[in-house]
Amino acid sequence: MKFSGVPAKILFKTKFDFASIREALFFALCVVLCLGAIGCKRQRVGKLTLAQVHQVTQELAKAASDAAPNGTLIKTRRARDGIAGGGADELYIGLHGNAAARNKLLQKLEGVATMHRLTVDAPTPDGSSSQITLRSAGVRTHHIEIEVLSSRAAANRENLPAGTARLAILLDDLGSDRSAADAILALQVPITLSVLPYHAHSREIAQEARKHGCEVMLHLPMQSVANETPEQQELRPGLKREEVEAIVNSMLQSVPEADGVNNHQGSQATSNSALMEELMPVLRDAGVFYVDSRTTAETVAYDTAKRVGVKTAFRNVPFLDDVQNKAAVRRQLQIAIRGAKEKGEAIAIGHPHAVTLEALREMLPEAKKQGVRLVLVSDVVH
Repeated sequence: MKFSGVPAKILFKTKFDFASIREALFFALCVVLCLGAIGCKRQRVGKLTLAQVHQVTQELAKAASDAAPNGTLIKTRRARDGIAGGGADELYIGLHGNAAARNKLLQKLEGVATMHRLTVDAPTPDGSSSQITLRSAGVRTHHIEIEVLSSRAAANRENLPAGTARLAILLDDLGSDRSAADAILALQVPITLSVLPYHAHSREIAQEARKHGCEVMLHLPMQSVANETPEQQELRPGLKREEVEAIVNSMLQSVPEADGVNNHQGSQATSNSALMEELMPVLRDAGVFYVDSRTTAETVAYDTAKRVGVKTAFRNVPFLDDVQNKAAVRRQLQIAIRGAKEKGEAIAIGHPHAVTLEALREMLPEAKKQGVRLVLVSDVVH
């Protein structure tokens, strides 16, 4: 049989070959698409989202807590710039122990990193500390600092039995006077320093406080009712969210050791609901806690922080040194000690005046005798 002069046998073979080629091409296309999908899936698995980075941070902190000796300081801070912008979650570990303890800690952290397919840059030693970088698909996700603390301050943080009364001392207005900071650190007790941004010695005071096992907070300038002695930049009612975010993040970058924030002045600002609604999500996203200094009875800062999901607390005993007289400060400290016993925990706020530090040196042993233990502010935020 012929079709237009072409033998039927040849025509059927040609048609069959064309069909085979179509099937082969279709199969090849499927393979390519599948391989592409697998490749994309692998890329998505390898590169963590920002939420996943935060979750890994919590796992790293838990692993560090399990592996490190008692008294170790462990602080986390969420990325402020986002991974795409080059930011990374931060984990600080103030370690009390020897080389074996540090090696054990490193193994635990590397185990968490491996589980999440993160690469670990070689640790960079810097004096008493080691800097470690974790990456996801080449992008930096975590910066870890492990520092061996030499001071007795953090070592004096005890594992307290349940029900032990706790008192956190927060000293404000650091940043201009380096000698005042040195006098605080010489007390060699767990204490929290709140540092003003952009002052001559703000950064070095914060760094020294961290090395001595003390805690650092940002003393965030806010507008007062009387507007007395405002800082060069402060939060004021009427600012938009993006303005608040830019101001706060810039101040946090100027005091990068800060784990928390409390207001400097701020009687006008903390009583303004709209401003506090703009501020607290910024603090939550930055991973810092907030302490309401309660400079006015009209404040809404603590309630707003709690509602938004920021770890928070407030000054719940009188200021220590409104009257700069040692006898007066001693009386205020006794009230703070009594308040801690009655409430279970208390935050007292003072300033680095010479009379305040002298009263602290004399009264802190008395607090211990009365069953009250000194702790950092982060130990009493919820």
